[in-house]
Amino acid sequence: MTDIFQPETPLQAPDQQPVVRVIAMPADTNPEGDIFGGWLLAQMDLAGSTPAFDLARGRCATIAVDGMVFHQPVSVGDEISIYAKVLRLGRTSIRVHVEAWKRPRASHTVIRVTEGVFTYVAIDENRKPRAIPEQGPEAV
Repeated sequence: MTDIFQPETPLQAPDQQPVVRVIAMPADTNPEGDIFGGWLLAQMDLAGSTPAFDLARGRCATIAVDGMVFHQPVSVGDEISIYAKVLRLGRTSIRVHVEAWKRPRASHTVIRVTEGVFTYVAIDENRKPRAIPEQGPEAV
């Protein structure tokens, strides 16, 4: 039997600055005392929307979350760093791979805890899809 909390995990976080860094707090726990998955999902959505907003040069809406995997639980006090990398830029949509890593307070070791692919659509003032402006070659 495979332990669902012990997948193969890269030894180090992505070689870039995190988009979001936050401390998991007691108010964010589920009844078992672990950080609630919905809280972590919300943090990841915020992180993924940052490059989407930049590329769209304006408002975006989350339309899908694919392949969401919770590798490890998060505990109160863990520092969470969230990284976002654009995978695909469409006419109106942007797909972003988002990873969350934890660093327990008493450690310098980082562990990947969650990852998923978020899709955002650029929207106009009427909340209708709009074309993403032309990008330079360095955009994705």
